Amino acid sequence: MIPQFYTKDPAWNGRVECIIELVGRVSALEEVTQDRLELRRANRIWSVHSSTAIEGNQLSVEQVASVARGEPVLAPPRDVKEVENALAAYDALDTLNPWAVEDFLRAHRLLTEGLVAESGAFRTVYVDIVNAAGEVIHTGSRPEKVSRLIAELLEWGSQADDHPLVVSSAAHFLIEHIHPFRDGNGRIGRLWQTLILAKWRPIFAWMPVETLISQHQGAYYQALQDSREPDIDAAPFIGYMLQVIEQALVGYENSAQVNATGVGINVGINVGMETPAAITHLLREDPTLSAAALAARLGVSPRTVERHLTALKAAGVLRRAGSRKSGHWVIN
Repeated sequence: MIPQFYTKDPAWNGRVECIIELVGRVSALEEVTQDRLELRRANRIWSVHSSTAIEGNQLSVEQVASVARGEPVLAPPRDVKEVENALAAYDALDTLNPWAVEDFLRAHRLLTEGLVAESGAFRTVYVDIVNAAGEVIHTGSRPEKVSRLIAELLEWGSQADDHPLVVSSAAHFLIEHIHPFRDGNGRIGRLWQTLILAKWRPIFAWMPVETLISQHQGAYYQALQDSREPDIDAAPFIGYMLQVIEQALVGYENSAQVNATGVGINVGINVGMETPAAITHLLREDPTLSAAALAARLGVSPRTVERHLTALKAAGVLRRAGSRKSGHWVIN
C-alpha cells in the first residue's frame, strides 16, 4: 500500500481551475483551427525532440521531423533509434491503460527497444542518480521491491480522489523516485503523465509539456530534488508541473488562435505581433532556420509560419537572400 507521499497545497485549487478553463478554451479553438492536424503534428515532433533532448539526444527538431516522415537522417544511429522509439510510444498512447503494469512495461519497451538490454523489464540491479559533479543525489528503490512498488503506485492512481492534474504529477514524481528501469526512467515518467492527462482530456496527447520542461531543465530537476529532501513530499514537484502545464496550455492557445484567425498582410491587426515578433527574434539568432524549424520551435504549423513569413516579407520586415535550400533570412 502506497503511503501518503505529498502534502496538499491549497494554492493548487486555483491553478487547477485555471487549467480547466484553459483546456475548455483550447478545445473550442481546436474545433475552428484551420490546420489542426498540422499543429498537432508539429507539437508531437517538438515533444519528442524535447523529451529525448533532456536525456542527451543530439537530433535537431528538423531531424526529428525527418525521422517522423521516414526520411534518412545523418546522425548517430542510437540517437535516431531513440527518436523512432519515442515516436512509436507516443503514437501508441490510445492503446495504453495508465493503470496497468503490463502496459507500463510495454511502453518502456517501445521507448527503449534496441537500446537497452532490459527493455520492457524492471531493472535487476541497484542504481544511483548523480548530479553534474558526479555526486550521488538519489538512490533508486531496491530492485527486488520495484515491481511491487510500481504495481502499488498504479493501483493508487486508479483509485485516487485528487484531480488528474495532481495525480498525474504525483505519479510522474514517484516513477522518477522509484527509478524502475536501468535506463529510460525520465522518458517513461514524462510519457506516463501525458498518458494520464490524455485519458482525462484527449487534447493532452498533443500538448508540448516536455518542451517547457526541456527549456527549464534546471527547475525540473530541482523540483524533483526538493521533493526528496529532507523527506519524501512530492508537493514541490506537483506545484512545478501544474505551472508547466498551465504555461503549455497558454502557448497552445496562442498557436491555435493564430491558426483559427488566419494571417493577412496586416499581421499586427489580424492576430497581434506575438508570433511575428517571435519569428523575427528566432531569425536574428539563426537566420538559416527553415519554416519547419520555426514551426516546431513556436508550436504552430509550417503553413502558419509560411503565411507569417509572406506577410513579413510583404511588409518589408525581412527578405530572403540566396536559394530556398541554402539561403538565409535578412531582417531589414
